Amino acid sequence: MTKDKKVHAPDISIVEESLLNTTSEKASVTYEDRLNFVNEIAQPMAGRKLTKKIYKFIKKASKNREYCKSGLKLVQSSIRKGATGLVILAGDVTPVDVMIHLPAVCEDKDIPYCYVPSKEDIGTAMGVTRGVIAILIIDHSDIQENFAEVLAEIQALPIPF
Repeated sequence: MTKDKKVHAPDISIVEESLLNTTSEKASVTYEDRLNFVNEIAQPMAGRKLTKKIYKFIKKASKNREYCKSGLKLVQSSIRKGATGLVILAGDVTPVDVMIHLPAVCEDKDIPYCYVPSKEDIGTAMGVTRGVIAILIIDHSDIQENFAEVLAEIQALPIPF
């Protein structure tokens, strides 16, 4: 003869409203707003159309993990071991000292690179929940046509010296 404990269910309407508000705020962040948080060294920066094309390319290339190396440590070791391809870097990395050496490494190995405004967007394009500050996309026959198109546009960007 014990008392049954009442289970109180949380009010779901409050949770749904808060989720709706956060998704609408994230969707309203524009390319120009993201450029406000970019570091000083983030050059060459991809334009709006090229950034969108890069995110679509990352999404396609990340379906097979052999084509993509993500994360600063893995990208750096892959480049050191002789991997070639295309490097995409996030422009909103803090502190900048973490990845300030990577563009010089790419230039020494003749690997094209460019910056995009947001590390969260790179992670989202890859299908992970965390932000990714660097990604190396290795050329493969499955993604050859998109690779060549993105590579040509990145090589057309002016490199500041």
